[in-house]
Amino acid sequence: MRILGNIIWIICGGFISWLGWVFAGCLWCITILGIPVGLQCIKLSSISLNPFGKEVRYEGGAGSVLLNILWILFSGVELALGNALLGVLLCITIIGIPFGKQFFKIAKVALCPFGEVIDRVNYL
Repeated sequence: MRILGNIIWIICGGFISWLGWVFAGCLWCITILGIPVGLQCIKLSSISLNPFGKEVRYEGGAGSVLLNILWILFSGVELALGNALLGVLLCITIIGIPFGKQFFKIAKVALCPFGEVIDRVNYL
């Protein structure tokens, strides 16, 4: 079921969200100081491409908080608003609600990506 959900996800806007993360990561990697931020963006783009079967948990500290503040000022608001808007549009229909919930999960990660750990969930 996760595979089918992820395939439909890519069609219903997941690819657009993934492009946003990769684009933000490439922009951050232009400067030497922005490389850690850019690599985090590119790492987190995987959840935008296939979010079903993954959970996000926070394991950050003081360094993560400082990077999250810089992130919100420069890139986080745009990515979070884009994902939240796509989530609202998908939640208009009953069929789109599971996909909208995934966009809301990604919007939360887009606001504070540092310290977030993505775990794959195994349902038997």
